[in-house]
Amino acid sequence: MSVELGHFALVLAFALALVQAVVPLVGAKLNHDKLMAVGGPVALTSCALVAISFAVLVSAYVQSDFSVANVWENSHSAKPLIYKISGTWGNHEGSMLLWVLILVLFGSLVALFGRNLPASLRANVLSVQGLVAAAFLLFILATSNPFARLVPAPIEGQDLNPILQDVGLAIHPPLLYLGYVGFSISFSFAVAALIDGRIDAAWARWVRPWTLVAWIFLTGGIAMGSYWAYYELGWGGFWFWDPVENASFLPWLSGTALLHSAIVMEKRSALKIWTVLLSILTFSLSLLGTFLVRSGVLTSVHAFATDPARGVFILMLLILFIGGALALFALRAGTLAPGGLFQPISREGALVVNNLLLTTAAATVLIGTLYPLALEAVTGEKVSVGPPFFNLTFLPLIFPLMMLVPFGPLLAWKRGDIWAVSQHLFAAFTIALGCGAAVLLFMDRATLAAALGIALGFWLIFGAVTDIALKAGLPKAGFGTALQRLWKLPRSIKGTALAHAGLGVMALGLVSVTTLEIERIVVLKPGETVEVGDYRLRLDGIQPFTGPNFTEDQARFRLFASDGTARGTVVSAKRFYAVRGVPTTEAGIRTLGLSQLYVSIGEVTEDGGLVVRAWWKPWVTLIWLGALVMMIGGTLSLLDRRLRVGAPMPRRKARLVVE
Repeated sequence: MSVELGHFALVLAFALALVQAVVPLVGAKLNHDKLMAVGGPVALTSCALVAISFAVLVSAYVQSDFSVANVWENSHSAKPLIYKISGTWGNHEGSMLLWVLILVLFGSLVALFGRNLPASLRANVLSVQGLVAAAFLLFILATSNPFARLVPAPIEGQDLNPILQDVGLAIHPPLLYLGYVGFSISFSFAVAALIDGRIDAAWARWVRPWTLVAWIFLTGGIAMGSYWAYYELGWGGFWFWDPVENASFLPWLSGTALLHSAIVMEKRSALKIWTVLLSILTFSLSLLGTFLVRSGVLTSVHAFATDPARGVFILMLLILFIGGALALFALRAGTLAPGGLFQPISREGALVVNNLLLTTAAATVLIGTLYPLALEAVTGEKVSVGPPFFNLTFLPLIFPLMMLVPFGPLLAWKRGDIWAVSQHLFAAFTIALGCGAAVLLFMDRATLAAALGIALGFWLIFGAVTDIALKAGLPKAGFGTALQRLWKLPRSIKGTALAHAGLGVMALGLVSVTTLEIERIVVLKPGETVEVGDYRLRLDGIQPFTGPNFTEDQARFRLFASDGTARGTVVSAKRFYAVRGVPTTEAGIRTLGLSQLYVSIGEVTEDGGLVVRAWWKPWVTLIWLGALVMMIGGTLSLLDRRLRVGAPMPRRKARLVVE
């Protein structure tokens, strides 16, 4: 398959994106049905063209076509097939093509499944989506062409960055981009509604499923990236407050706030202005993340590009979309009705507090991320803002938020009874307090933070259980009747409870591993052992191994329980990729229940010993299991029929007809 076909398809897609950006918008302005109808077919065709272009690039990687500069720079004929495919997006040009493919895919989904939208709103949404697609297609064609040829063609490639040759990195970027780019639909809906001048509960009903889809994928992408960093980089950590990690976390925080705000707008026609603003800001933060990764302003294992020219281009796009959307919002905000009124103690009030804490937390992360960049740009001074800052500013906001989460679903709309809800949650609070006390008594009497954190995690879990139990009719209804009611509950209610419980599961993992983990750094010779937690590791020896495009020295350890029972082996390795000339550390991980034994090796000492760093990480798997439960909860909510049929049209008042 000729790579020129892929380039030509991108040029055609750019031309069609311009048509999609202009024609439906003009049609909506003139109320011209045929012009508005152009957006759907054009969006589908544009998606097909970008898909063809992406397939051509994947084919070039699979065939090791080193006449393509992008393939030559990021692939090798000896590389396993899965990494040849994932190498397509393991670089700046290919990842941007994947970014745009997902962007036009979401636009085509609106064209396919948005037929119940008002014609003018649908046309405006597709028009805004087309404008975003046109801008990024132009960026690819002008600065990041993935199909540039090399003449003469090299015989062999330069291989992919070794730390990207991993299954986790084959999954992480697509998931992350589905979240990042998925918020473009919420952005397009917000801008379209501002253009149309009509924002109501029906608009919130249409926006919420798209926001939920993006949130689910972004949750998965962040969790997958966390686990990849945990086992691949050999540092033993799962989150480092790296600026690029923060760049993906920021839209997740604001997107979570947007989900909750859209619920208030849909149910009570309140928070209209705030919900529209959040729709704009969430995608704006996604664009900011794209800029940070690709502008060269950051040095990170996550960063793709260091070309300032590309950074300036993306900065111009940021100004265009963020500045333009906020300017339109400023012009229209005064014309928007504020919506329904409610008491502070109500479900609406709880969701407002949720939004305030989430957005303030996002603001602290944003400041900590951008402050070093701004200071260096103004004064030339380099400073580092690390975990101490984020822990000091972020955690005090998240702790009260998590304390309030179980109250929200139990409060009534418009006016709630906080005393009655507190009585319902008394059992959950007592169980959570008992779990915290058990930690102090039996696990670690010196760590009050561990007890409080674990109590908080169980508080979220049992609070979610209480919510479901009460809505199923317990304790008044019999168990059988409650089960029948539970089955008939709307999926969105069950999904919300599951997502909140998943947050509690994640909290258990985070608190346990950060407060109770045990670390040992020793030098071992074959036959020597080290105690790690309730287990003992014995180094059996080091042996070489040759892979398809690497060599490695594997350290094999025998694992024993405290009673001497053998529990299998753990293998950790030092790997070397000859083409790139880059060594990597491959951690050895043994999962034992919900906990893990983590082993990373260093250099061999002069006397033949091996530097070994081993951790016992209690309940660490709950971090990613909790994220999975949250994704399942979001998916269950998405399957609720009420989120798939669109909002009902307002009923017209009956008129008396006199004949």
